[in-house]
Amino acid sequence: MKTTIPKELIILGEIILPGESKTINMDIAKLQTMTKLKIPIIIERSKIEGPTVLFSAGLHGDEINGVEIVRQLITRKVNKPKTGTIICIPVLNIFGFINQSREFPDGRDLNRVFPGSNTGSLASIFAFHILNEIIPHVDYVIDFHAGGASRFNAPQIRIVPDDARLRALADVFSAPFGLFSINISGSFRNSCTNLGKQILLFEGGKSAHIDSKITKVGIEGSKRFLEHLGMLSDKHKTTHPEDKTIYITKSSWIRAHSSGMFHVEIKINTLVEKGQMLGTISDPYGKIEKNVKAPNSGYIINVNDAAIVYQGDALFHISTQLEND
Repeated sequence: MKTTIPKELIILGEIILPGESKTINMDIAKLQTMTKLKIPIIIERSKIEGPTVLFSAGLHGDEINGVEIVRQLITRKVNKPKTGTIICIPVLNIFGFINQSREFPDGRDLNRVFPGSNTGSLASIFAFHILNEIIPHVDYVIDFHAGGASRFNAPQIRIVPDDARLRALADVFSAPFGLFSINISGSFRNSCTNLGKQILLFEGGKSAHIDSKITKVGIEGSKRFLEHLGMLSDKHKTTHPEDKTIYITKSSWIRAHSSGMFHVEIKINTLVEKGQMLGTISDPYGKIEKNVKAPNSGYIINVNDAAIVYQGDALFHISTQLEND
């Protein structure tokens, strides 16, 4: 016999009952005009017992594609669970979102100040409240990100190595690529892990840009994730990709050896051979053109879309070792 969810779900002093839909505003800081700046937290609860999942995005304010994924989960009502509770926070860094900036107004990267402090910098205060007011209530987190600057990421799930539970969840999400990467000190992912939460980090697209294909991968993966947990409403159908996730254990950046105008010759997601032409860097006067070639065979999982690059800029992210190689 199915039981109801315990009624004692209290977030930021608000009680959310089983079967209830509620939007709670996290009100921590104000603009210089003294206007309150609120972070909407959208909560949907089933009357049936189950886990709690958090879908979050906008930790970096200019990574819009993740915000779009969570927005569509809400508008399509994917966030209305068959069992359990789903919490959606489309924009964690509301300051950065307004200013279209990666950082907080204090110049700090919110994803490097966790677990934060209630008496620290503005970013640190936000991190403290997110970690102490929201995360204790959740079991699973999917945090959506995009490539920085003009660097376009292939859709991928990042997990820590040697964690069988996360690997199983990444298999369920079924992104084209999976990257094993250690948690970075001060990151949201690291703090969630330290609190015993299972977290997947999704990367796809680039900052200040929305890509429909990336959005679709994020939405379909999230639906498969919820279906696996028994939380996806019967109103929603899932699709399963024919190809399994390609897991990358090691990768490296191919950097520009000179400055100039950058012309990409290869598509993202492509498996390339060592020595294959990836692009060219030329001067604007038609005298110099230098080839950029693959230093090894591997998958191209990030491409720099910038028209002009400087020496040392990251141009391509390429796999150097796959799982079971």
